[in-house]
Order: sequence, then C-alpha cells, then structure tokens
Amino acid sequence: MAAPTKTATVNINHAIRASEVRVVAHDGEQLGILTLREALEAAEARQLDLVEVSPTATPPVCRIMDYGKFKYQVSKKQQEAKKKQVHVQVKEVKIRPKTDDHDLDFKIKHVRRFLEEGNKAKVTLVFRGREITHQDIGRAVIEKFAAELADIAVIETAPRVDGRQLFMIVAPKVKKH
Repeated sequence: MAAPTKTATVNINHAIRASEVRVVAHDGEQLGILTLREALEAAEARQLDLVEVSPTATPPVCRIMDYGKFKYQVSKKQQEAKKKQVHVQVKEVKIRPKTDDHDLDFKIKHVRRFLEEGNKAKVTLVFRGREITHQDIGRAVIEKFAAELADIAVIETAPRVDGRQLFMIVAPKVKKH
C-alpha cells in the first residue's frame, strides 16, 4: 500500500484550532495577539478570510486576506515558473573508428545544431570485432571530435570505455550575459 501524498492544506476561518492567534491585517499592519473569535470578527468586518500562515509558531500567525485571490495568484506564479523551465535532452550521435573525415564533419554539424538548440549530445564510438584492440585509434577520432566542438561545447563526461563503446557527453557552453 502506497503512503498518502502530503498536500499543503491551509486552515482558514473556522478550521483554525488555536485558541489565541497573532493577527496580521491585509495591509501588513500587526493587530497583535487576539482570541480566535476576535480575529474572526476582525476578518469578517473587513469581509475577508482569516488564513493560518504559520501554524507551528506560538501563538500561530494568521493573516487577514482574500483567500480566493491568494490561491489564484499562487497558481499563476506556478504556471509562470513552469513556462520558464528548460527541458534539456541528450541527443546521441554514433560513429566508428574508420569513419571518414567527410562523414565526421557531417556528424559534427549535427552535434553543433543540437548544442545550439540547448541540448546535450552523447558521442558514441562503437568498436566492432577486432577494432577493440586498437582503442588508441578510437580515442584519436573522439578527441578530434571534441577539438572541433571546443568553441561552442564543454566536455561534461570525458571519453571513457564501456564494453565495446567509447563515449563522451558534451554540453553547450554557458553564455555570459
């Protein structure tokens, strides 16, 4: 059985259980420590809600505000934050130790495009058969690849061997404003 998810519930008006609360008015003015009934009357006089802001404080801190408007503003802020998030993908390019120079240039152009779009790129060099005995050739090819991309990329994961593959991960350089 899964554990229940924790949701941020806020006590408002009659859901507040403390007998005394510290009250802050909607304009930021401190009203002091009041009984719950006095705080509710102060909120009703202003036609607003009494919202428990800090339930763990002694006494709990409550604020007089329009709760519906507050929830709306919080949801708008969350939507704006979500819009500004950047999703980075890792694109992969596969090469071989015997890949020709023209083909390498073509693959380098692809990786350049990936980096300009803001994505990371994984360059994988695959060894087949007895090519694995000549890893120095593969390293030379992948280092040439890294040298060609040095102006726009930074090596995030240095070239390393994983089974029959030699790979490295490159990320776009951070632009200074």
